[in-house]
Amino acid sequence: MTHQETNTLDELHTKVIHEFSKTLEMFALTPAEARLFATLYIHDSPMTLDEMSVALGKSKTSMSTGIRTLVDLNLVERVWKKGVRKDLYKADKNLYKKFITMYIQKWIDATDRQDKSLHSLKEDIDNHSQKNEGQSEEAKEIYHKIEAMTQFHSMVYKTFKEMAPMEISKS
Repeated sequence: MTHQETNTLDELHTKVIHEFSKTLEMFALTPAEARLFATLYIHDSPMTLDEMSVALGKSKTSMSTGIRTLVDLNLVERVWKKGVRKDLYKADKNLYKKFITMYIQKWIDATDRQDKSLHSLKEDIDNHSQKNEGQSEEAKEIYHKIEAMTQFHSMVYKTFKEMAPMEISKS
């Protein structure tokens, strides 16, 4: 392979990572996390933090932070290889299931948190009304808006629960 062919292949490799990263960012990954995942996904064998650092031109500390996030999201796993003393990481190859599961779980968690917050606000309005001997028209209006928001969150929650793979649906 000539030097020019190598440069062209390296450029293509970089473009592939860049384009794939844009898609991954839609799943709420930072650009750095998306590039790190794309690099691990494209690389055929597990990589050390040092190898990732060289491949992406970033510090080892930056790679460690990114890997920690990707491991927490179950998108990357640490693997063991005989004779290698450093930690190795590889991307899960089942992209669709991993990313859809992560994305759906984020929506379920977010709608659940918001639903709890809205219920708390309804209780605050009820307490305010009890202290002030009845609900004012303004308080009633806010209360009804919160009920509509709660219903919206419940519908979103239900929709994502129905879309969820079995392991999420059970939780």
